[in-house]
Amino acid sequence: MLHKKNADDKRDGDTDMVTEKKRDYKKEYKDFHGTPAQIKARAERNAARDKMGLKVGDKREVDHKNPLSKGGSNSTRNLRVVSQHTNRTKAAKRK
Repeated sequence: MLHKKNADDKRDGDTDMVTEKKRDYKKEYKDFHGTPAQIKARAERNAARDKMGLKVGDKREVDHKNPLSKGGSNSTRNLRVVSQHTNRTKAAKRK
């Protein structure tokens, strides 16, 4: 008889279901989020949020009409405030 795991069997972030090994968040941060490129990208996103007047906790996001990765800028002409759903849907279409 197969035992199905439900959501209560694993707390988010405790272990990986396949390897049953704890995640090393410090290593993940150091290897990805702590890289100079990611720090620069995060600073640019935060600058855009600040420019558009979004406060911490505001669920809306700043959409770059022409993405930073495609040569866009943080000028107000390239920015608009949209819902999270709208911004993420746009990103999915771009791929």
